[in-house]
Amino acid sequence: MIFKNYYKLLDLPNNVKSTQNEIKIAYRVQAKKYHPDVNIQNKNSEERFKDISEAYRILSDPTQKKKYDRMWNNYVGKKAHKEKMSEREVGANDIVNMFFGRDIKKKTQKKVSASPLKGENIETKIELSIKEAFDGTTKRLALTSLGEKTKNISIDIPSGIKNGDKIRVKGKGKRGLNGGNNGDLIITIEIKNNGIYQLVNDDINVKLYVAPWDAALGSKVSVDGIDGQISVLIPKGTQNGDKISIPNKGYYNKEKGRGNLVIKTEIAIPKKLSDEEKALFAELKKKSNFNPKNIVNIK
Repeated sequence: MIFKNYYKLLDLPNNVKSTQNEIKIAYRVQAKKYHPDVNIQNKNSEERFKDISEAYRILSDPTQKKKYDRMWNNYVGKKAHKEKMSEREVGANDIVNMFFGRDIKKKTQKKVSASPLKGENIETKIELSIKEAFDGTTKRLALTSLGEKTKNISIDIPSGIKNGDKIRVKGKGKRGLNGGNNGDLIITIEIKNNGIYQLVNDDINVKLYVAPWDAALGSKVSVDGIDGQISVLIPKGTQNGDKISIPNKGYYNKEKGRGNLVIKTEIAIPKKLSDEEKALFAELKKKSNFNPKNIVNIK
């Protein structure tokens, strides 16, 4: 019978000096690496996994570990430097009696039980428009794990979720090992700006295109807010790039209130004019004393 080097199986360089925490961590790493479910093509992985489980069962028990260390030192350790070996054959009855308290000839032995391991978490992201994040929505994800069928899952996104927030769905990660719980699904939210709305902290910025005459004379216009149309008064003499801030019409904030809707004006010049419009603009040009160079922007 071969006296197995349990420390080598768990890839523990410190041998007898290894702490229980180091043994536990080493077992988790090796168990994940050689588990048959993730080594479908490797026929030897199942046997290696059994050896790893056996090594952990012995070394994780302080009493059994002391017996093993003593036996290893007696049979192997004293001659290791001469023979340059980490394993050697020893009496089968000695090993079995040391751990099981009975003779190897008995066919029934205690089944090796492996420690349950929680499955790995799966991390992904979901992109939302500002409107979707503001209103809340439901998204469908297709999850594919090694050795498992593709799973379709619906994710409910709460209204007012923040950019960078994470949603944890328990039990939807990778499958646990040895009866351990499944891992979790962790979703990071990414809120994307679009051509209509721009999110700046808790404020929502929106562009408003204004006709030259409305900018000059002042006007009441409608603006598409995130939750409906809003009537806004454009002051006389509004300039390109002016901002109008409407409180409590922006995005949700931490205080369960809302930020501002910030309207930025852009003066829109018509590209095509009717003959009558051309005549009116020509008449205005003759009669107006306006000189754009005289405008002073005070910030």
